[in-house]
Amino acid sequence: MSTVLANPAEMIARGVPHVIHNDAKLEAYTNALFRLTALESPSSSEVEAIELLTLLVERYEQEHYSIPAADPASVMRFLIEQQNLTQRDLIPQFGSESAVSMFLAGQRNLTIEQVRKLSTRFKLPPDVFIPRARG
Repeated sequence: MSTVLANPAEMIARGVPHVIHNDAKLEAYTNALFRLTALESPSSSEVEAIELLTLLVERYEQEHYSIPAADPASVMRFLIEQQNLTQRDLIPQFGSESAVSMFLAGQRNLTIEQVRKLSTRFKLPPDVFIPRARG
């Protein structure tokens, strides 16, 4: 490990961080970030180091390890499978079993109320259940 990364707050003070271009630097920056976020009362330079390292790590990961967005019906099918649910189990969120079927078949979108209920039930952000605009 680089001696500069041994003290990430000092690294920030020296202006040392660079854009991440490979997995080795990603690992070093991620390890430094873990050490910083474990601090109980980080100093202002340590907080700044956390922010900067987070931006650098996120940028690299989005470029090299991005996860494609899933459509809401695929997310729902995944949740049903992972939690061993049936369509009937989702009646409280959808209103009827046929509404669940129609959504999973791509024949209808969710209402705002259904999105709210699903977000609450599965403890996921509401945007997971909202189709993304294609651009």
